Amino acid sequence: LGDEPADAGTLAKAVRADQGALERLLRALAAYGVFAELPDGRFTHTDASRLLREDAPRGLRYSALWATEPWTWALWPHLADAVRTGREEFTGLYGTAFFDWLHTPGARASAQVFDKAMTQSSVLSARALADALDLDGVGSMVDIAGGQGMVLATLLEKYPTLRGTLFDLPKVVADADPRLREGGALTGRARLVAGDCRRSVPEGADLYLLKNILEWDDESTVRTLRNVAGAAPAGARVVVVENLVDGSPETRFTTAMDLLLLLNVGGRKHTGAGLSALVEQAGLHLEEIRPVNSYLHMFVSKVPE
Repeated sequence: LGDEPADAGTLAKAVRADQGALERLLRALAAYGVFAELPDGRFTHTDASRLLREDAPRGLRYSALWATEPWTWALWPHLADAVRTGREEFTGLYGTAFFDWLHTPGARASAQVFDKAMTQSSVLSARALADALDLDGVGSMVDIAGGQGMVLATLLEKYPTLRGTLFDLPKVVADADPRLREGGALTGRARLVAGDCRRSVPEGADLYLLKNILEWDDESTVRTLRNVAGAAPAGARVVVVENLVDGSPETRFTTAMDLLLLLNVGGRKHTGAGLSALVEQAGLHLEEIRPVNSYLHMFVSKVPE
């Protein structure tokens, strides 16, 4: 559906669907504010449906696709079991842990949707984070599990003297933002390092950023933070950015994602107090918590002297 309204017949031909069934689907979506039906029977965009377009500047297309991947439909019927046991259900259904499965040949399409969804999420939050995070005087930083590097690239563009390391799994780093790769605009100040933050992280940076990655079980979260505390010099800043299930206007989103994390990796979204306790448990000194935008909070801590 483009800028002009269209009837169900025209849309059905474009997407190779049954006209009557598509019309029923559009009406159901319109009841939730996704598309609107005009008096003449044509359908038009709403603010919500525009977010699903490929060319939407602040779109949620891939986030929506990610949250409705085929594996999610297979998992949700097992929610009752996960609530009873407190454990993930993915391994039992697919025979391997979620992230191991995601990097198998059979999951290539899901992995591509995941990467695009993470980049899309980073596009939405990168500028807000760049505005909220003061990096004046910071010489070097490491973006832990930073995906394709959208946030790091945004920070490097804002701070011309900053040097940054993008640290993530090998297949993720291999597809890093072109600005960070060899020949890119930021390559002279960017370093790409492959690894698993639950095992080790690069040493010696002034600041470590962990954005939307501390969503495993609590033991893995504390282990990752301890790896950072051990690799960072005394006085280095550690900035954790997360969605919270309390104290946020976006609780419908965060609580739904909290349950999905329970199902696929046995992880969780955190409360403010819960994440604060894990930061302190890892040996870091928590200095402040403040909102980045309506759905993200920043936990700023330091490595003790």
